[in-house]
Amino acid sequence: MIRLQAPLADRYTQATDDELVAMIGAARATLGERAVILGHHYQRDEVMRWADARGDSYGLARFAANQHEAEYIVFCGVTFMAEAADILTAPHQQVLLPDLNAGCSMADMADLAGVETAWSELGAVVDLDAVVPVTYMNSSAAIKAFVGRHRGTVCTSANADAAVRWALGIPYDTPPGPALAAAAVASGHKVLFFPDQHLGRNTACALGFGPSAERVWNPHLAGGGLGEADLKEATFLLWQGFCSVHQRFTTDQVAAFRAAHPAGLVVVHPECAHEVAALADKVGSTDTIIHYVDRAAPGTAIGIGTEIHLVHRLAEEHPDLSIVSLDPLVCPCSTMFRIDPPHLAWVLEGLVAGEVRNRIVVDEQTAADARVALERMLEIGGSSF
Repeated sequence: MIRLQAPLADRYTQATDDELVAMIGAARATLGERAVILGHHYQRDEVMRWADARGDSYGLARFAANQHEAEYIVFCGVTFMAEAADILTAPHQQVLLPDLNAGCSMADMADLAGVETAWSELGAVVDLDAVVPVTYMNSSAAIKAFVGRHRGTVCTSANADAAVRWALGIPYDTPPGPALAAAAVASGHKVLFFPDQHLGRNTACALGFGPSAERVWNPHLAGGGLGEADLKEATFLLWQGFCSVHQRFTTDQVAAFRAAHPAGLVVVHPECAHEVAALADKVGSTDTIIHYVDRAAPGTAIGIGTEIHLVHRLAEEHPDLSIVSLDPLVCPCSTMFRIDPPHLAWVLEGLVAGEVRNRIVVDEQTAADARVALERMLEIGGSSF
C-alpha cells in the first residue's frame, strides 16, 4: 500500500487519552462554528464523541450539503465520503480527512479504467441507451463522475431500492414482486451496478427479481466473463466487488445465533451475501439497523451483521437488550479505524494555527460530473427504515 499519511509528531502519538481529549476540546472550542465534525457510524467511540453529526454515508452526504456557514468540514470517515462532501459543499468550504490512509477496499475494486472498459464492451453487444449505471456511494469521485456523464445515479444502502426503481423507470409506489420484475424485464432496461455485487443482488431480490435477472461482471475478464446471451438477458449486471467486513458474515453464524437465542432477532447490512440476508429478520442500512434496535422490546436478543463499533455502541446504548455480533471474531473496518484521536487532534490544531491539513480536493471537471450523480441521489431520496 502507498502510504499517503505522514507520521505524526510525538506530541500526538505519545499523548495520553486525557491529553488528547484536552487538545481536541481546546481546539474545538477555539474553532467554534467555523468547523463541523462529521462521524460515520463505524467510527470508534473516542472519535465519535466529538461529532456534530453522526450517520451513514447517505445521511452525512445530506448533512454536508446543508452546511452553508462552516468553513471547515472535518470528515471522520473514509476518502470517498470526504470526496462527496467536497463535491456537495460550497466553494468557500474545505473538507479535511484526519488520516489520508482511511480508504475503502470496496471502492478500490471499481477503478475508472475498468468501468470505462466494461461500458465499451457492453456497448458492443447491447444498446447503451437502455443501460443506466448506478454506483454505490462507496466509490471514488472519478466513478461518480462517470455515472454522472452517463445518465446514472449514486445510491447508498439507505436508498438503493429507490435508486434502482428510478433507473428501471419503476414508480416508487409499485409493490415489489413478480409483476414489478416482469414489467422491468419487458421494458428492456438494464442496470450496471457497482462496486458491491451483494447490495445490488439484495436490492434486486427485495424488488422481486430472481437469479435469472442477474449476472456478475468480472472486471478481470474480457466482457466481464459473460457471453452475448447473458448480457442481453440480464436486467442487472453486478460488478464483482464486496465489503471485506460484511462478507465475513455467514449462514452458519446466523444458525448458531438462532440456536442460542430461539426467540432472537437477526438484522444485517445489505452488503452481506444474499444467502445471509435471506435468513435475517431485517436487512437494511446502518441507520435502519439503529432504528430497528431502537424499536425492539426489552429483553430481546439481537444478532447484528455489521461493523463491530456500531454493534458495541448499540449494546452500550441499550442495556435492556442482548446485542451481539454474528461474527465471533468481531472484525472492525480497518480503514475506518485509522481515524483516531491523535489524527483528529492534529487536524484540528492545524486549523487553529491557520494550517489546513489533509484537505480533500476533487478537480473541477470531475466534481461537476460527479455532482450530477450525487444531486440526483439526493433528489431520488428514499429510505429503508
